[in-house]
Amino acid sequence: MKHEYDFLIIGSGAAGLSYALKVADHGRVCIITKKEKSEANTNYAQGGIAAVMLPDDSVRQHVEDTLIAGAGLCNREAVEQIVREGPGKVREMIEMGVQFTHSNKGSLDLGREGGHSANRIVHAKDTTGHEIERVLLDRVHEHPNISMFEHHFAVELITEHHLGRRVTRYDEDIHCFGAYILDIEANRVDVYLARATLLASGGSGQVYLHTTNPDVATGDGVAMAYRAKARVANMEFFQFHPTTLCLPDASSFLISEAVRGHGGILKNKKGEAFMKQYDERADLAPRDIVARSIDDQLKKSGDDCVFLDVTHLDSGDIKSRFPHIYNTCLQFGLDITKEFIPVVPAAHYQCGGVLTDLDGRTTINGLLACGEVACTGVHGANRLASNSLLEAAVFADHAAVAAIEYVKTASGTGDVPEWDATGTFDTDEWILISHNRLELKQIMWDYVGIVRSTHRLERAFRRTKLIYDEVEDFYERNRVSVPLCELRNMIAVAYLIIRSAMQRRESRGLHYTTDYPETAEAEKRNTLV
Repeated sequence: MKHEYDFLIIGSGAAGLSYALKVADHGRVCIITKKEKSEANTNYAQGGIAAVMLPDDSVRQHVEDTLIAGAGLCNREAVEQIVREGPGKVREMIEMGVQFTHSNKGSLDLGREGGHSANRIVHAKDTTGHEIERVLLDRVHEHPNISMFEHHFAVELITEHHLGRRVTRYDEDIHCFGAYILDIEANRVDVYLARATLLASGGSGQVYLHTTNPDVATGDGVAMAYRAKARVANMEFFQFHPTTLCLPDASSFLISEAVRGHGGILKNKKGEAFMKQYDERADLAPRDIVARSIDDQLKKSGDDCVFLDVTHLDSGDIKSRFPHIYNTCLQFGLDITKEFIPVVPAAHYQCGGVLTDLDGRTTINGLLACGEVACTGVHGANRLASNSLLEAAVFADHAAVAAIEYVKTASGTGDVPEWDATGTFDTDEWILISHNRLELKQIMWDYVGIVRSTHRLERAFRRTKLIYDEVEDFYERNRVSVPLCELRNMIAVAYLIIRSAMQRRESRGLHYTTDYPETAEAEKRNTLV
């Protein structure tokens, strides 16, 4: 079955929804999301959106903070673009109905997080992503030109490859004509044709054993784009959030960086505040430094976790500022106003991704990307806290303008064939998928985590190659399903992370290797596999 639209969007987070609203007056829009519409990384973002909103702050300061955190690999133009347009995006969100938290004086309550030199984090208590997502979804549902399909999974992007032409990564005239989409409930793969396709499918935290990401974050967009021969960059830079709740059944619940920005102090089991040993900014150091510092403390002590202490802060203020965190911890029997919070690092944010220009265009014509799936140049080797929602909002605008212009002259899609499932069968051997998925996550956690080495990376490469061979053979013989496609995508992303890390012979930002512990000027470049 074939469906035709002007704009196809894969993903329903802040980036995809913002883009949809911008293009909807210029054609028919289709949003594909593999689970419920609100199940995206956006919905789990606690901290906020960074923007210069006070006279004693400045665009220059925010830009410099971002460049410092990015360890020399940020694209300054991209950074200046999001910072310059940030205040306007915040005001636009307020006009749309986003209920940001205000102070007693009526002005925006601006928080501060690690790496920021000023209070500039606009937030909705500690559920900012959820609040932004709520308003965007309401607006999307109100627009007559937008159709949203839940429980639909993007299997492959459609390019000239599907029209019988051999496509290589060096071709400059590849076009995206849409995607093959699995209707999960109907168990059928349909053709969704579009003049412009946006990847807004989020990150890939699920490739790691411990992650703050929801189950949907399996790197589908990056993997599909890579298979379609788009350029992918800087995948070795995976951010580990320093502080996730370390309690049984807590599922790596994220303790926002804003808690440290609000005065929380990291301590080891002896009760010693240790961050000053590693960085003069102490608990307000950027995430990569804090995560490595905690990792070092745990390796030296053999302990399972460190602790975040907010017991010295006003209890009423903590409950008011962080109600979601307070109530969630309370469900596990932990009153954070009276007890230390046990925390460990977990995989959190993908700083690399599908390479784009300043308008969200990828190296494939008609294919755009924004949000966590994209490598726009904003984050460099390490994302500055709360810049991600800002990046998603700003680049969604630019991508929308580029897409609207592109569809005016986009050529026809040609005769795209239906999905061919000839010779494949339904399987009941799902234990093979679940076992390989767990093994992959364990390998990535053990060998490609916060601290790496050449030996660990080579070991990871050999192990994941065996899993890849098994899964590709399984894929060729069996009908597509979400678990199978997700595992295939996770393996592709794991390969990209490992190969990128093996190519970088230095330590920079989020990539730290014991074999090359120093930063090398000669290695100051983007990593393309």
